Amino acid sequence: MSQHALVLQSDFGIDDGAVNAMYGVAYSVDSSIRIFDLTHNIPVFHIWEASYRLLQSVSYWPEGTVFVSVVDPGVGSERKSIAVRTSTNQYIITPDNGTLTHISRQNGIAEARQLDEVQNRLPRSGESHTFHGRDIYAFTGARLAAGGICFEQIGPEISLDSLITLPVMDAYIENEWITGTIDILDIRFGNLWTNISRTLFKTLKIHYGDALEAVIMNNDIEIYRQIIPFVRSFADISVGKPLVYVNSLDNLGIAVNQGSFAEAHHIGTGIKWRISLRKKKSKH
Repeated sequence: MSQHALVLQSDFGIDDGAVNAMYGVAYSVDSSIRIFDLTHNIPVFHIWEASYRLLQSVSYWPEGTVFVSVVDPGVGSERKSIAVRTSTNQYIITPDNGTLTHISRQNGIAEARQLDEVQNRLPRSGESHTFHGRDIYAFTGARLAAGGICFEQIGPEISLDSLITLPVMDAYIENEWITGTIDILDIRFGNLWTNISRTLFKTLKIHYGDALEAVIMNNDIEIYRQIIPFVRSFADISVGKPLVYVNSLDNLGIAVNQGSFAEAHHIGTGIKWRISLRKKKSKH
């Protein structure tokens, strides 16, 4: 079997040796394996963000690439470990805790298997129950990427319907308003990334240069209300001004040119954070 890349994601950070130990386990399986980091800065226990970062990355990697995602607040419990093959033939090994929510909905999963934690475990690690990222996930991911095992050897096939998913809300249009969730932040720049697709948005006959009414809610509390222009790029708006744009995933983003929208207005992410937009009404 040919060798494929191994891509790691976790909420471990890089302030201690946890990620380094995962690298060591993988290289012990095969010293020629190619290992890459998606991110290790997922907020601690934040399964939703882990799910979205996989969506942001997985489909851009070649077929056969193996992803290991370890955001695992239930480590040591009865939660399952799983491996899936996506519809575009990448593999993801992760706890069954909702980490596959966005990939399942938007990219598609072709096959899922429950990882046999007895057979697929780092030798002499049987008494360790708190670092499955090293002892099970990195070890199994490296063996799969290096061709030491095939996908079918990871464990028995399980129903796709049995996979745990997080609650989500589809974007929708009602009374000229389009409403969606603020799924994630473009962290370094503080931009808001929504689940409102460009395709759905354009059904409202809105064009670049149009002014939009924007309302952001956290549950039932209004956090922000303003008029914002819809523009093609950040260069189309003055520094310090807000804008609506189409992001790299072909969804709507909200930003401040050379500023942090999220920081300025204390905006968070997830199912409770919702944004509604409509074309500004002209005054007569």
